[in-house]
Amino acid sequence: MNTVFRGGTRGTGIIMTHRRITLADLVFGEPLRWDIFGPGAKADSAPDASPLLQKGQVLAPSPQLNGWLEAGLFAEASAAPSVLHALNDLNKRLEQLLLSLRNEHAADAAVRAIANELIAAVDIDPDIALACIFQNQIAGLYAVRHCIETAVVAVLVARAMQKPDDEVLTITAAALTMNVGMVRQTEGFQGKDCSLSNDERAIVRRHPIESVDLLRCAGVADPLWLDYVLLHHENDDGSGYPDGKLGADIPQNAKLIGLADRYCAHVSARNYRRSILPDLALRNLFVENALPIDPALADQFIRQLGKYPPGSLVRMENGEIGVVTRRLGADTLTVHALLAADGAALPEPTLRSTTEPACGIAEALHEDHARVRFSMRQIWGERASL
Repeated sequence: MNTVFRGGTRGTGIIMTHRRITLADLVFGEPLRWDIFGPGAKADSAPDASPLLQKGQVLAPSPQLNGWLEAGLFAEASAAPSVLHALNDLNKRLEQLLLSLRNEHAADAAVRAIANELIAAVDIDPDIALACIFQNQIAGLYAVRHCIETAVVAVLVARAMQKPDDEVLTITAAALTMNVGMVRQTEGFQGKDCSLSNDERAIVRRHPIESVDLLRCAGVADPLWLDYVLLHHENDDGSGYPDGKLGADIPQNAKLIGLADRYCAHVSARNYRRSILPDLALRNLFVENALPIDPALADQFIRQLGKYPPGSLVRMENGEIGVVTRRLGADTLTVHALLAADGAALPEPTLRSTTEPACGIAEALHEDHARVRFSMRQIWGERASL
């Protein structure tokens, strides 16, 4: 519940809106994202201006903190929630859940809670959520990070297709758990510098079945969720796995997850190859791919991702190098230029629009070619703070 008090210097008359903090808002071992005030902040009066806990302070569990929480702790409600921080936190929680799923018996609610929070993070700022995929600031196991990234793309496309909220939630839960049957093996595959062995390929082809079996044992009974996991590697022409089903027998939402899965796999680096640049990844999936693809899905993937999604490193026609920050329309992007045409660092990130003369995008770049260093917060602000 939001409340107001007259904050800052006593007598200034400044009205500040505050919200109550719960234990769920606090991440132990990480810096606080806001100043936190004591119970006086809930009144429409002038409390002590000094925060009880300061932004940047690292917390640990303690009886004193529990007492403060019971009495009431409040933070400024206007503080922008960070999409990057939320995705990082969800990545940690999902990793713990997936790695212990064999011992879980009521995982349905836990996965849905993570799915709901991921959807909320994407809704806060879809451009930042996309940029997180390309800037790789989500820590942890690749196998889990890949599921988070796939879910981000799936939510973006499902929203664009105006799918109902309950359907978007099921799609997200399925994307987060699509590979649980081989989550441990995937990390080993990521470390290989050669192609998979026959036994390893067999694990890959079997993982949709293994994932569904594991989810059932962990308490997931939603038939749509389980179907999406089982069928996300099937192809319309029957060439997919595990059952070689044809297009009419594959739900559109399973196809959506499968496309998001493949796109995110393309744009992620491996030990044995670089990441595929986003414009080439899109071309590989929807232009040069011989497989038939649901035209409605193809249209929305192309519309929502585009050749240069937010987070892409690019060279503009004027020679400047920067990072794509916003999608403003079908043909309009904003880019924060970081290097001048001669390679010199600009004094600060400089906002460009692709509609400006000579500011169209000439090409996408890999990190080693762009040679730019920046934090996401530097470009996107508080909503991309760690």
